[in-house]
Amino acid sequence: MKQIFSTRKFVVFLLVMVSFDIMAQQPVTLPRTPSPAASVSQTIGISTVSVKYSRPSVKGREVWGNLVPYGWNVQPGGTANPAPWRAGANENTVLSLSHPAKIEGQDIPAGDYGLFFVINKDNTGEVILSKDNKSWGNFFYDPKEDLLRAKISVRTIPETELLTYDFSNITKNSAELDLNWEKKQFPVKVEFDVDNIVMSNAEKELKGAIGFTWQGYASAANYAIQNKTNYDQALKWIDKAIALNTNFNTLTVKSNLLTAMGKTAESEKIKKDAIEASTEAELNTYGYQLMNQGKQDEAIQMFILNTQRHPKSANTWDSLGEAYATKGDKKNAIINFKKSLSMNPPANVKANSEKFLHQLGAM
Repeated sequence: MKQIFSTRKFVVFLLVMVSFDIMAQQPVTLPRTPSPAASVSQTIGISTVSVKYSRPSVKGREVWGNLVPYGWNVQPGGTANPAPWRAGANENTVLSLSHPAKIEGQDIPAGDYGLFFVINKDNTGEVILSKDNKSWGNFFYDPKEDLLRAKISVRTIPETELLTYDFSNITKNSAELDLNWEKKQFPVKVEFDVDNIVMSNAEKELKGAIGFTWQGYASAANYAIQNKTNYDQALKWIDKAIALNTNFNTLTVKSNLLTAMGKTAESEKIKKDAIEASTEAELNTYGYQLMNQGKQDEAIQMFILNTQRHPKSANTWDSLGEAYATKGDKKNAIINFKKSLSMNPPANVKANSEKFLHQLGAM
């Protein structure tokens, strides 16, 4: 029994020692030097393009043609394939696309890609996307994995000590991804088909919980109107919204959509239904929208209607006074602002009426 007990203790001792040996091989997380990790991203529409990379410093070194050789080069210790520059330090620089995009005019599926660049002596260059985004730098570069090669023009910029990725020239559908280092900039144009992506995404989302709300259908239809796209689908969506809730908002969206489709008579009929269904706040907001569009007479009509529906609301009289003041009708503006003040209005309404009366020389 004593021998068995001793053997068991020895086995336990060995297991403990092995465990300590394994743990000894696992260092704690430490800062990465001298090229810290970084990431940058940009949203374009509802799509995202991002870059993960490591940031070397110039440190007084000759970068182009020396630290970063010109052209394609075989890396010592790597494959025999001439390789582009890894566009950073350490592991692959990784470009990620949340949706299909165009990179320098070429179609690229959504996904993660190894990002590489080439610089030549004449300041021309190339951008390369590889389907291999897991390798260490460019040591295992394989041209068979390339998804894109595109020519770019390298620019001269002010000194940038730390290699930096950034985005510039941002529009509704595109942005320029810029690698900046030393005195060189490598620009790459990234484009998304934003309207189609938004519409396709809306169609998917409306099959979920949001599809049980009128707000989901109305917002999708309104996007189509604002961006002049896919009116037929938008009409189906707004009809579903109205079926769920016939209110000022849903009817207004449909009226605007019919106007965009050139169906003016139908639009006017729906607009009247929307006004009929409006609350005080909705009609007031609509009046200000008309004012901002320069439609002063129509705005005044809406504000008058609101005072008729809600004669005890000081805010309706204040808004009507503001519409007359904007049009330049001083007499009617003063009458309505004084009407508002006679009704013991809330502080914000009182302040607005008094401000205009002072401007009109009536206080």
